[in-house]
Amino acid sequence: QVQFVESWGGLVQPGGSLRLSCAASGSVFSRYAMGWYRRAPGKQHELIASISSIDNTNYSDSVKGRFTIVRDNAKNTAYLEMTSLEPEATTVYYCKLIISGVWGQGTQVTVSS
Repeated sequence: QVQFVESWGGLVQPGGSLRLSCAASGSVFSRYAMGWYRRAPGKQHELIASISSIDNTNYSDSVKGRFTIVRDNAKNTAYLEMTSLEPEATTVYYCKLIISGVWGQGTQVTVSS
C-alpha cells in the first residue's frame, strides 16, 4: 500500500509562498490520481487540488489560480506550490492517492505576520 510523507510546511507571512512536498513509497504512485487536502480544526479533510496519472489537474475554488499541483513520477513525489497565502490557509496539509483511505501525518502551514 502506498504511503505518503508530507513535508516543507512552515511559517510564512501573508502574501508569501510555500512549496509542499509529498514523498510516496511503493511503485504504483504514477498509476493513480493523487490529491492535496487540508483539514481545519473540527472539520473534515477538504480536497483542494488533484492531479491524474496523465497530469490533468483540478482545484477547489478556494485555491484556484494561487496553488499549483505537480507530480514527478520519477521521484515518486508530488508538490503543492502555494502563492498569495492568506491567514485562512493556516492548517495541516495532507496528500494521498484519491482512492486510498490512508492518511499521513500532514505538514503544518501557518500564515501569520
